Amino acid sequence: MKISLAQISPRLNRNNVELHLKEIEACTADVIVFPELSLNGYLLQDKVYEDAFSLDELACFLAPSQRVDIVLGCALREEHRIFNAALYFSKGELKHIHRKVHLPNYGMFEEARYYFKGEEIGFFDTLYGKSSMVVCEDLWRAQSIAALALEKPEIIYVLANSPARDFREEGLLIKEQWTAILKTTALLCGSYVVFVNRVGFEDGIGFWGSSMIVSPSGEIEAELKGFEVQCESFVLNKGLHFAQKQIIKNDI
Repeated sequence: MKISLAQISPRLNRNNVELHLKEIEACTADVIVFPELSLNGYLLQDKVYEDAFSLDELACFLAPSQRVDIVLGCALREEHRIFNAALYFSKGELKHIHRKVHLPNYGMFEEARYYFKGEEIGFFDTLYGKSSMVVCEDLWRAQSIAALALEKPEIIYVLANSPARDFREEGLLIKEQWTAILKTTALLCGSYVVFVNRVGFEDGIGFWGSSMIVSPSGEIEAELKGFEVQCESFVLNKGLHFAQKQIIKNDI
């Protein structure tokens, strides 16, 4: 299985669809993964009511998903409610929607002011195994990791818009914290964890990127550069991973 990490710098408006379609067209992987709110940008504030997408407006991703599975983030309008959502397109259909459950509302974050919260973390089958998606703050909650560990999906997709903060001589503290959470999740769930974080700036806030793939053994198999736009594909040794899981299941 080959996964493409699309570490992009989206504009703070609705004009990111073409950027996505361009990256998808150039993609030679089985799955391409974009960051949180990749179709909108992050600091929408009151603009979210104008810029949110309806499902009908996302039909342009159905045809390209015949060739490559697509994971992306957007402000999603459903009747009178707007969600910070992650969507999975595959084989010409919208396979799954995850609506961000845990909305940060502290410091620079005001998501609870603009979005409705989702109700749960869901699981869905793909050609590449049982999967799940979470959005940024979702993974910073023990109950989320517990829910994932109970189901043990083959792949967990983590879409993020993590701002750079707490710079230290030894490195970026928020990156160290994220890495620890991603490794813990991979180990507890026995899953591949695919983390895609955006880059670029909005209103003076920078996003640090360093998107990565963590193996079920808690090792970083692949990592993109920090603070740079980059789209690169990596092969996962999922055949061995599936075999190991089957052996464990049979032994039990």
